[in-house]
Amino acid sequence: MFGLGPFEMAVIGVIAVILFGGNLPEVARKLGGSYREFRRGLNDVQQQFRMAEYEAKKTLDMDDKSIASSTIDEEEEAVEPSAPKFTPPS
Repeated sequence: MFGLGPFEMAVIGVIAVILFGGNLPEVARKLGGSYREFRRGLNDVQQQFRMAEYEAKKTLDMDDKSIASSTIDEEEEAVEPSAPKFTPPS
């Protein structure tokens, strides 16, 4: 977890007990609640981005269909392009 070995985790645990003592369960509960709220907010933001992406794709698909139908009409009227004539330098 986070690249920490058992010794580092034990040191962090001892420091937490020294700093918070009897309030450690309450501090852990508050930390867990804060983390839960953070994840919930992050999920909401991700959901909003997904909805925006979906709507953008949907709009682009509709635009592509209208562009494709207009280009089909233009292609029927288009004349075959020709290359300019080559004239050697004098």
